[in-house]
Amino acid sequence: MHLPEKLIQSLQNINGFNEAEFVKIHQSGEQITSIRFNPLKPTIHHQTSNNVPWSSTGYYLPERPSFTLDPLLHAGVYYVQEASSMFLEQALKQTVDLTKPLRILDLCAAPGGKSTLIQSLISEDSLLVSNEVIKTRVHVLTENLIKWGGSNVIVTNNDPKNFAALENYFDVIVIDAPCSGSGLFRRDSDAINEWSEENVNLCSQRQQRILADAWPALKENGILIYSTCSYSKEEDEDILDWVAESFDLTSLQLQMEEDWNIVETISDRHNSYGYRFYPDKLKGEGFFIAAFQKKEGNDFSYSRQIKIPFEKLTKNEETIARKWIRDDVNVALIKNENLIYAIPENLLNDFILLKSLLYIKKAGVLLGKMTPHELIPEHELALSNILSKHINAVELSKEQALNYLRKEEIKIDSHNKGWAVVKYENQNLGWAKILQNRINNYYPSEWRIRMR
Repeated sequence: MHLPEKLIQSLQNINGFNEAEFVKIHQSGEQITSIRFNPLKPTIHHQTSNNVPWSSTGYYLPERPSFTLDPLLHAGVYYVQEASSMFLEQALKQTVDLTKPLRILDLCAAPGGKSTLIQSLISEDSLLVSNEVIKTRVHVLTENLIKWGGSNVIVTNNDPKNFAALENYFDVIVIDAPCSGSGLFRRDSDAINEWSEENVNLCSQRQQRILADAWPALKENGILIYSTCSYSKEEDEDILDWVAESFDLTSLQLQMEEDWNIVETISDRHNSYGYRFYPDKLKGEGFFIAAFQKKEGNDFSYSRQIKIPFEKLTKNEETIARKWIRDDVNVALIKNENLIYAIPENLLNDFILLKSLLYIKKAGVLLGKMTPHELIPEHELALSNILSKHINAVELSKEQALNYLRKEEIKIDSHNKGWAVVKYENQNLGWAKILQNRINNYYPSEWRIRMR
């Protein structure tokens, strides 16, 4: 692996940079694989050693398995995430009270690593708005959040400037900004060919625009967390100085254990704190993160009258739909073109507001399609944390589970006819309908796996 000479030159005076060790680790061919478990879906596979030190649910694997052929990945039991980026957990825990109801915006969210991490940390009463500006990338974000199973998430597909209408609305905004990607060279050597000083400068300008567009939506005393997977000072410390010059805020110093080997760095002009992750110093890829607290703003208020964007269910429809949901969850049921959605009751007004201002790709949990006599359940319901425990369920072997995930025919011995949630190692995979002479596989066609 030949690293760009211009990049190496630009890092010479950066705190923590050791050229010899940096080049050596990139040329070693070493690959780090880490996963983060889903607290909503506990499993016997949780490990007790080799954990990512700054993560409560992150673990290193001794080698990279074939994740596609593990049904537990498709069930949302874990997420394959780069270890350094899991430090977002520490940034959140040290700057906000996660036990309180919060409104959090993950502005550049695809493919979903940071959003699933945030959803695992916040309270049930909190709201996560997970946004992706690129239309082609919002699908994988939605898929990963459906697999994760939380109901207090709204996925949006909007430009950052659209959030300015939500002035003083969010308690936390996380911006994992699009960047030149030098921190991922070990994982993706093709990124080396795409790196250039011109691209670094373009990314820096884009990062400034994104921050400026999102800033009004953060409330007074709210927390801004900024991160990149770039080593370049123009995208890291220089951005911190630009933020300090542009907005009324305070840079926040984060605490960490000495043996984590994360490098604290200070920006040149305003002494803002940033944190660098070097792969020659720790078990992870290149990463940069910083946190700020906003010192200006007012309480959120929105006076415009909003049209309710959905229909009410009939009493019979409500009765049918409620049978699919756990008795102990407090959700409002809404209908749109015969599709039934479950929105956490305390977030219904937030949903109505966001629906009036943003393009929403997913909200709450899509239960299914209502017919005159039954609810035809959606895949999203099977993977959610609100599904009733009384629904007919069938446990599959690994071979059966993989056939199910390929959307092939499966054979199940069951005397219970009708809808059944199919499971692997007690984790929900999706729906099947058991008929007299056959079983219909309802796994989503667009999600099916093709690997053998």
